Amino acid sequence: MQTAPMKKNAPTVFIVDDDPAVRDAIRWLMEQVKLKAQVFGSADEFLANFTPGTRGCIILDIRMPGMSGLELQERLKASRSLIPIIIITGHGDVPIAVRAMKAGAIEFLQKPFNDQLLLDTVQSALTTYGAIWDQEARRQECNKSLAALTKREMEVLNLLRTGKPNKLIAAALNISVRTVEGHRATIMAKTGARSLGELIEMLHAQS
Repeated sequence: MQTAPMKKNAPTVFIVDDDPAVRDAIRWLMEQVKLKAQVFGSADEFLANFTPGTRGCIILDIRMPGMSGLELQERLKASRSLIPIIIITGHGDVPIAVRAMKAGAIEFLQKPFNDQLLLDTVQSALTTYGAIWDQEARRQECNKSLAALTKREMEVLNLLRTGKPNKLIAAALNISVRTVEGHRATIMAKTGARSLGELIEMLHAQS
C-alpha cells in the first residue's frame, strides 16, 4: 500500500522505544495515515537528534536501557519543551505511567494497545497543541519585532497603548508632535503592524 507524500512542515511523531518491532510497527501505522514519523532506540538517541521547537508528539516507552522514559520526560519539561508525550507501557509499569501522567504526559496506553486508539490519541494531541504552537510562534515573532525598536520608540509605544494622543505623548517626552508622528510611523514599519490595535496585541503577546 502506497502512502501519499507528507507535507514538508508537518508535525513529526517521534517514537522512542528500545524494541525494534514496536518502533517499526508504530512508524508503519503513523505513515498509513500520512503522519511523518521518526524512530529512536533510546532516550539518549532521541535527545541527540531532537531540535527544540519542532512540532510533533512523542510516543514514549517508560522502561528502556540507560535513560528511562520518565527521565526523558523530566528533561523535556525542565527545558520547557512544548511537545505532548504519550506513554506506552507494559502492565507492570502502570504505577510509573501514572507518575508520568501527573508529570504532564497526556495519555498512557498499555501494550498491546489498539491501533485506532493510538492514532486517535496522536491526532488529538497534534490538534490540541497546534493552537499552543501557533501562540508560541506568534509570541516569538512579536518579541523579535519589538526588540528592533529603540528605547525612545518603546517609550512612545508604551504611551500609545495607554490611549494618549500624539500631543500628550509629545508633552510627556518633551519632544515635538511631528517627532512623535515620525516615531509612530517607524514603529509601524519595523513591526509590520497595520493598526494601533495590532500593536497593542503584540505588546500583550510579548512575554
